[in-house]
Amino acid sequence: GTQAQSSKLLQKMSRKFWTPLYTTLRRTLPSKHPYLPANSAFKFPSPTYFLSPPSPSSSPNSPFSSGYDFYSLQNPKFPVRIFCFSTGAEEQSSARCWSCGAVAIAAPFLVCETCRSVQPMDHSLDYFQIFGLEKKYDIEVQNLEGKYKDWQKKLHPDLVHSKSPRERGYAAEQSARVIDAYRTLSKPLLRAIYILRLEGVDVDEEETLTDPELLSEILEIREAVEEAADPLALNEIKSQMNEKLNHWSNSFTTAFRCRKFEEAVNSIRRMTYYERVTEEIVKKL
Repeated sequence: GTQAQSSKLLQKMSRKFWTPLYTTLRRTLPSKHPYLPANSAFKFPSPTYFLSPPSPSSSPNSPFSSGYDFYSLQNPKFPVRIFCFSTGAEEQSSARCWSCGAVAIAAPFLVCETCRSVQPMDHSLDYFQIFGLEKKYDIEVQNLEGKYKDWQKKLHPDLVHSKSPRERGYAAEQSARVIDAYRTLSKPLLRAIYILRLEGVDVDEEETLTDPELLSEILEIREAVEEAADPLALNEIKSQMNEKLNHWSNSFTTAFRCRKFEEAVNSIRRMTYYERVTEEIVKKL
């Protein structure tokens, strides 16, 4: 009778208070994490499993952000410890300023809002997070530029020349990373390569061209560039390259949204060659 009552109580708690295991993992872990089931439709039955709150005995120095005790109602005496890694944003929500000890008000925590001290670099932040942008390819470059200028007003090494060597070092690192992030995200080709890398897809920009149609096209374009007699002819070819770059940039946007990464890589290869032709034209102008 007691065991039956316990089971009913646990079922009630599971339905009312605790998050199903699969839902928690989906929210916490990357979409392709090896511990997640391959079938996204898979769900643990709520009446059978529940998660307890994080244990207060968890080590603060543990590489895991929190632990959940995972119980089976068929055998509630033996919990299995489930750990979830935290994201950079979650870690920053409890970050404290190294100088004044104030808790971070907002992420990303590059500068303390209380004492204005530049903070140590957090490598878990990606370039989109640095500028508070959604991780997508089609961004507003003007918005990016505004956020970049705002960070430079706070992080430029010249602004902390009278501060401690420690903070000057932080400012130099943060400023350099913000510059690199801006340069990457402001250029469509570099942004495409970077956002694919965040998805675990590396693009070999130096891969030998094997598409005969594209190879023939590129050879014809380069021949036209070499034979161009004046800047007017070069600018005409440059205009054509810009049209091709826009076309394949749009193709990348569609492929990335649909998570068709092979098509996305193909778009990047096209953009790479047209970008190189454009650079050759600029050198001749």
